[in-house]
Amino acid sequence: MSLEEYRTKRAFEKTPEPKGKEQTGAKSRFVVQKHQARHLHYDFRLEMAGVLKSWAVPKGMPLEPGIKRLAVQVEDHPIEYIDFAGKVPEGEYGAGTVEIWDKGEFKLDWEEPDQLGITLTGKKLSGSYVLIHTGGKNWLVIKRKTKQE
Repeated sequence: MSLEEYRTKRAFEKTPEPKGKEQTGAKSRFVVQKHQARHLHYDFRLEMAGVLKSWAVPKGMPLEPGIKRLAVQVEDHPIEYIDFAGKVPEGEYGAGTVEIWDKGEFKLDWEEPDQLGITLTGKKLSGSYVLIHTGGKNWLVIKRKTKQE
């Protein structure tokens, strides 16, 4: 994906969201944004390939090993969105309040066509996670057990 879908869904003269641009030199950062839109959900974003690869996680990121959560892949977001917090105006795509719930760095442990293995180092989230593509836009995000657990 590129940022084309992201940009077509937004009227930047009305929303404070960044327009952004695709970048090179990813820094392996992540953010989880609590998004009070029509329904409360959490947006999980990984800085990869010059954009933020993004998933909406309705029940929030799993904190305990073995917990599986639905993660619906959404359009890529610009890198600048990693610091975005604010109110998306009524009538605009994603209207509601966005706040940063957690952020930090991640390490890509492995990548296959339908799986990503990552290690997160954030203030609230830390440890090994896997994202598994289950079809269409649906993925599962699972916190993996480590040797210490």
